[in-house]
Amino acid sequence: MSAALPWLFALVLLASAPQDGIALFLPNSTSLQHLLSRYQDESVSLTRSRRAIQWSDREEILKLHNKLRGQVSPSSSNMEYMVWDEELERSATAWAQECIWEHGPNDLLMSIGQNLAVHWGRYRAPAHHVQAWYDEVKDYTYPYPQECNPWCPERCSGPMCTHYTQLVWATTNKVGCAVHVCKRINVWGEIWENSVYLVCNYSPKGNWIGEAPYQHGRPCSQCPPSYGGGCKENLCYKADTQVPQRPETEDMNEVEKPQVPEDIPGWARPRTTPAKATPGKTPGATGSNFMAQVIKCETKMRDKCKGSSCNRYKCPANCKNAKGKIWGTLFYDTQSSICRAALHYGVIDNNGGLVDITRKGRLPFFVKSTRNGVESFSKYKASNSFVVSKVVEQRVDCYMTVAELCAFKKPVTHCPRVHCPPRCKDEPSNWAPVIGSSIYSDSSSICRSAIHAGLIKDSDGGYVDILPVDKKKHYVGTLKNGVRSESKKNPEGKSFRLFSVRD
Repeated sequence: MSAALPWLFALVLLASAPQDGIALFLPNSTSLQHLLSRYQDESVSLTRSRRAIQWSDREEILKLHNKLRGQVSPSSSNMEYMVWDEELERSATAWAQECIWEHGPNDLLMSIGQNLAVHWGRYRAPAHHVQAWYDEVKDYTYPYPQECNPWCPERCSGPMCTHYTQLVWATTNKVGCAVHVCKRINVWGEIWENSVYLVCNYSPKGNWIGEAPYQHGRPCSQCPPSYGGGCKENLCYKADTQVPQRPETEDMNEVEKPQVPEDIPGWARPRTTPAKATPGKTPGATGSNFMAQVIKCETKMRDKCKGSSCNRYKCPANCKNAKGKIWGTLFYDTQSSICRAALHYGVIDNNGGLVDITRKGRLPFFVKSTRNGVESFSKYKASNSFVVSKVVEQRVDCYMTVAELCAFKKPVTHCPRVHCPPRCKDEPSNWAPVIGSSIYSDSSSICRSAIHAGLIKDSDGGYVDILPVDKKKHYVGTLKNGVRSESKKNPEGKSFRLFSVRD
């Protein structure tokens, strides 16, 4: 592709229409849902499939569709309010990932409408393409009812108007879109590399030959009875119609002056160990930070946990018969041994393992019991308490964020230890952003942040520990380990820190 065409946009739309003498089968909502479900990869969770398009882009696409539909000229008397459909999004995702520049799959196209767009060059929001589809209106002349006897004429004077007509088809009230970066895609005989491919699926489909896209008249004067007379922004609207909402920080790329790191609570400060020049250790020039502290069988919780939330601990083996005492059942006195309390509760066995600790405030007394071969003692005196919990390990993809996994909240909860896959570094920053340095916005990709922080290698992936922390007022972007992070001011959401995991 010539460098003289830095932002070429290619758009096509397939127009489906009945032929004389052929009866078309239009599936009901149940059969359409069954058909759409065939294009959902069962191995991909709903959460991950939703991330095929950012929530901010999803909301913008939907709002723009409804805004444009409500302002058609001449005005529409039966234009329906459009909602987002998860099944249509999943089918769009499946097709976008094929990186085939044509409409498809063929058996689905009989039941849905579809608009496609692709571009390469600098990032453009998907809504840019939606506007481009609508802009075909300049080449389209609306066919008035008196012209439509028995069929409406083709009224497109430009090369294509079917993107516009599908977008404003009055009875099309559901949309679902997906975006995919294609490493290679054949666009009309030319190979485009690293191109952004947008697929939007619509239901019920539009673009029936011989029909006008909508009825002309006073807005909402000919709405279907199912809308109960509801009207919103010139669109037929049900009062219980919900626009999907989800907090998400807008993408920004600001340049800021270096900032002084904010104060971090004592309990949130990483524990450091001297660096060792041993092959295979976690990357880092001066040392490695670990959230999980290595402790002894006798280590008391009171000696280690000083804040409102305690860090993660790694217990050695053979603590079952060690000398450390514990007081209580379920809730333990702070003078208790951490590891033997974890054994007593059943979080770990005598082989040792990881334990998470959380303070639970002052209790009037503690009751003894024998559990899992460990005996605890009673204490009839008020004292501070803690609970133990198992550390869960979870595999995540390159797009998972702390906001989705374990956002900061009070009372504080613990995050699982996560395992990142290899080769996340080159994922697009608009879907797997990294915002900040050292302390990251919780809308950042966990795994790309871990590469940026030097805690894992892109070629290998690996485990990291996460500590959610409260909101920062601003983040400063840097280029580290091949990943460029973004700067951001006054973001929504909270923050997090990442820590190395010991071998």
